Amino acid sequence: MREVIVDTETTGLDYKRGDRIIEVACVELINHVASGKNLQFYCSTDRIIDKEAGKIHGLSNSFLTKFPTFAKQAQSFLDFIEKDKLIIHNANFDLGFINNELNIIGIKPLQNEVIDTVLLARKKLNTRTVNLDYLCKKFSVDLSTRKFHGALLDCQLLSEVYLELLGGRQTSLQLSKHLNKKDDYEDKQTKQNKKVHKVKISIEEIKLHKEFVAKLKNSLWQKNNY
Repeated sequence: MREVIVDTETTGLDYKRGDRIIEVACVELINHVASGKNLQFYCSTDRIIDKEAGKIHGLSNSFLTKFPTFAKQAQSFLDFIEKDKLIIHNANFDLGFINNELNIIGIKPLQNEVIDTVLLARKKLNTRTVNLDYLCKKFSVDLSTRKFHGALLDCQLLSEVYLELLGGRQTSLQLSKHLNKKDDYEDKQTKQNKKVHKVKISIEEIKLHKEFVAKLKNSLWQKNNY
């Protein structure tokens, strides 16, 4: 089963007021576990980054000028997520920005199924506090490298939090164990199906067979030179 964790960084908090996406990141999950296949890119924009937003993600307009716009990189994003389920922390925020960017370039909104880990965490933990920092600390996910809210790093952290919300490492181990058993069974079946039993025929047996065939009328063995 393939899922994709998605996160964005933006110039501000409201795309309806002109704020734009300046970073996109995706992390592929296979059976709820990060596969190691990721996508990440920065986007240049004419929109000035809000000071408060800049303090959160540490990005600046001068840094972003060397990167293409979202429009020029949108297809790589769509190709990566395909039609698979998306895992997003505070999904309304990111989807609002993503669909706004797609709308600007004439592409329809995403139709992917979405799991919002904010809602999932509130349901599982029965708490109102569900920001990513809190969840990482609760599940002992290492935050030592998180000085800013980078999209790729946040996706990687969320991949660990998401697995914990689903039941923890034991879930992936049980699934892996089940898959390995299935693979072992299929390998055994394949090996059994490929077994070939060689039978050695003596010269005397060949002679007796030919004598027997010679006595038969219109036998297939004679027609096929056996």
